Amino acid sequence: FGRPVHLAVIGGEPNAIPEDMSDEMARLQKLCDDLCMGGLVVFLGKRGQDTLPYYYSAAEVVVMPSLYESFGMVALEAMACGAPTITSSTSSLPEVAGDAAVLVDPEDVEALGTAIVQVLSDQSLRQRLRKRGFERARLFTWQRTALRTSALYRELCA
Repeated sequence: FGRPVHLAVIGGEPNAIPEDMSDEMARLQKLCDDLCMGGLVVFLGKRGQDTLPYYYSAAEVVVMPSLYESFGMVALEAMACGAPTITSSTSSLPEVAGDAAVLVDPEDVEALGTAIVQVLSDQSLRQRLRKRGFERARLFTWQRTALRTSALYRELCA
């Protein structure tokens, strides 16, 4: 793709004092230091729900290699904002994302790296993912979700 790539990590408390920092945040910051990637990776910490759409919309790609997700709201929100999305092939994510995201095994680092390079390098793929993601997210309105949940309960009770 021939241009610098920067990674913005949203979540956690990156500015906490070492005693209060989570083990995962400390591990990630140390990894960045060890790999001399401090200038390419920025830890933004927690962000309010009202500002997340700005981050999703500005992203070249949203990467969510979660080991477990009960629903996949982050992936759905990113797709609703038109962000090309790479997410895990685990938990509920394949059902939520369908063919509107690139699905990878979250423990396969090489596959994840390949997917990121592929999405960043292929503008037509990014456009296709943006379009499919936006269309897919429209299937998950509160009204549709409530109707589907109600129908499922009725079916189970019958």
